[in-house]
Amino acid sequence: MLEGAALVPGVYELVFSAYNYLRETEQIEPGVGFLDDPIRFGIRDARQHYHVPLLLSPFAYSTYRGS
Repeated sequence: MLEGAALVPGVYELVFSAYNYLRETEQIEPGVGFLDDPIRFGIRDARQHYHVPLLLSPFAYSTYRGS
């Protein structure tokens, strides 16, 4: 993860590898992937704290800017 001077305003992308996790934990059948997209988010003020939680199930996910 980026910190300090490396974190500048802009658009960032997180890749959680949700498909691989769900397959390896046998929550989905091999070859049947539903979720595998990166999560893109913008940073306006690099001095603030950014926490991006991911809530995951085999058929849905939710994310938000945490505190």
